[in-house]
Amino acid sequence: MPRSSETLAPPLGDLLRRYRHAGEPLSCEPVSQGLLNRGYRLATTRGSYFLKQHLDAPTADRDTISRQHRATERLHALGLPVAPPLADHAGRTVAVIGGRCYALHPWIEGRHRDGAQLSAAGSRRLGTLLGHVHTCLEQVMEAPPGGTHGRGPYASARPEDTLRIIDELLRLARARRPRDSFDELAEHRLVERRVLLAEHAHRRPPPAAAAAWVHGDFHPLNLLYRGAEPAAIVDWDRLGVRPRAEEAVRAAAIFFVRPAGELALRKVRAYARAYRRAAGADGAELAAAVHRVWWERLNDFWILRWRYQLHDRRADPLFPAASALVVWWTREYEAVRDAFTG
Repeated sequence: MPRSSETLAPPLGDLLRRYRHAGEPLSCEPVSQGLLNRGYRLATTRGSYFLKQHLDAPTADRDTISRQHRATERLHALGLPVAPPLADHAGRTVAVIGGRCYALHPWIEGRHRDGAQLSAAGSRRLGTLLGHVHTCLEQVMEAPPGGTHGRGPYASARPEDTLRIIDELLRLARARRPRDSFDELAEHRLVERRVLLAEHAHRRPPPAAAAAWVHGDFHPLNLLYRGAEPAAIVDWDRLGVRPRAEEAVRAAAIFFVRPAGELALRKVRAYARAYRRAAGADGAELAAAVHRVWWERLNDFWILRWRYQLHDRRADPLFPAASALVVWWTREYEAVRDAFTG
């Protein structure tokens, strides 16, 4: 469940007693990006660090975080740009204080870049990077259930369930007082989506048959650049076993979406070709992933559920482009598929 945006001061005294090598605290400032966990830039007498407080319930236990940490350590040893956590004086990378889990990472200087800031070469570099993430994860993680590639099925959304969600969200959106422009747009998109779903219900994809280890949340806010080069892939909280090519398609749909909801297909094509080469994926795998992610987007309302059911508006700015993308993608389905497979 999304957390409140309220920021509480982390227990620096208790933390730094465990990380004696980190020095004495000078400042600790919240990092603005991030929807599920809290991050801070910690300055000490020894340097700068990224302090992460794990709050997202499905991934905030010590064992899950430790598995993520071991993965990043091994990926770093293979040469991937990641920022493994620092160990405390007892060799542990997770500090549990007051029932909360914390981790200390080196501070990586860099900036986030979305697809509009990437050239064709940068798009290819991005696709190659994600392909290497997937192939390196195969080397460092235990084989998923079912063998080298975990066996599904990974079922797709059922239209009848989605229609019930649409009806509930419409009721909540129409009942808001006072209404604003977001509520008007939400109502328009929900009605529009109900029509689209009825028209395309017969295109529900079959369950995905296989999956592998993936980052789980590969998007611009989880990738830092130094100049044109990726400096660090961060936030491995969603590391898990899922269809790998779907992560490639989801990432492109975030990196390369334009404000009006269109995808920059020339950049997508450059990115996808590089990904296929690096991951050893063929066009059929990408085509199936395009279909499943399109269907996922057609049936997904997480931003509206945050706003109307959880009363959390932090994701509201993402809604205009994300909701427009579904409509555009449905209309340009063949062109999108060809960009990923051609």
